[in-house]
Amino acid sequence: MELEKLLGELARPATTKMVLVVLDGIGGLPVPECGGKTELEAAHTPNLDALAQRSELGLAHPVLPGITPGSSAGHLALFGYDPLKYIIGRGVLEALGIGFPLEPQDVAVRANFATVRHTPEGIVVTDRRAGRPATEHTAKICALLQENIPEIEGVPVFIRPVKEHRFVVVFRSPELGEQVADTDPQAVGAPPLPPRALTPEAAKTAAIAAKFLERLAALLRDEPATNYALLRGFSRRPQLTLFPERFKLRAGAIAVYPMYRGLASLTGMELLPVAGETIAAEMASLKENWGGYDFFFLHVKGTDSRGEDGNWEGKVKVIEAFDRLLPEILALGPDALVITGDHSTPAVYRGHSWHPVPFLVHSRWVRSRRETQGFSEAACAAGTLGHFPLLYTMNLLLAHAGRLTKFSA
Repeated sequence: MELEKLLGELARPATTKMVLVVLDGIGGLPVPECGGKTELEAAHTPNLDALAQRSELGLAHPVLPGITPGSSAGHLALFGYDPLKYIIGRGVLEALGIGFPLEPQDVAVRANFATVRHTPEGIVVTDRRAGRPATEHTAKICALLQENIPEIEGVPVFIRPVKEHRFVVVFRSPELGEQVADTDPQAVGAPPLPPRALTPEAAKTAAIAAKFLERLAALLRDEPATNYALLRGFSRRPQLTLFPERFKLRAGAIAVYPMYRGLASLTGMELLPVAGETIAAEMASLKENWGGYDFFFLHVKGTDSRGEDGNWEGKVKVIEAFDRLLPEILALGPDALVITGDHSTPAVYRGHSWHPVPFLVHSRWVRSRRETQGFSEAACAAGTLGHFPLLYTMNLLLAHAGRLTKFSA
């Protein structure tokens, strides 16, 4: 029996409350120039360290050992969906994250405004993010494109801003396939790649996308920075057994970035309002909504952003900021609490890596080790949970919250 079906059969309603805190990209690597410590080891985290002594620790692999996960794969594993079974494109996540009403025939695409330079040989990318324009500027450009490109060959086109340089394009037709290669060359100084169909069913989508880029380039030719776009993550909305139905609970999601709101929405969690983009604002939302839900997903983005920027000190500061606010979660008295990440993003690596993520589970039922030396990669490596798949996160949360019945006779 596969895990998804097993948990669905064992899950039972209860009055207990669970919190899943995802410190995005929390895992790090030792940096010689920074005392040979990871960001988590260097951070001053008295609250996390004290909690670790009353919790069970381990290291979790988001997909498989040695496999570097994307954010969607890591979060799906956290939510109890096998990331090897459910491959979800970024286009769908971005669209759902901004509340776009996706229909079954829609192909959604995650897009970046970019800067290109025209040469006799063609165009080359000089900035893959167009200098990270303000979201307000992106919204104006999207409105201009929407007005001038409402459809292509009878296929309706929807263009919506997301955040900074990011926007979403949706092509609506039952004749489209989603298997189209990304156009982002992943490097400056290189030409954009053409939309290329990976299956015969996607040939029309690729042709529509190519014409969209032609029209966009003509409309934005005089823009100093946002004069082109790179397309990624062509995808359709998959069919999932929804999280609240699977686990028989009321689930609320607290996240700021659209993609993570999209992931939560895709699984059926209710998106809770956050008045701001700080961890403190997210904590306020948690407290305000505490009485209405059984399960809370709380996402912290800054750890990942600083890691991708190579900002070791910045990532340390985000960890410390969360630690200062951790007592606010504990004061609510969750019956089961997990603090972990969706993947590792070491600042020295400047990107996602394959290293397992630190994992902490706390409840009245844990087998804690008083000799635990705080919350760090090394402490988690010596923890009672050992190494295990991140896919088992919901197993542990549900069990510690008294929400799983006994298996078999």
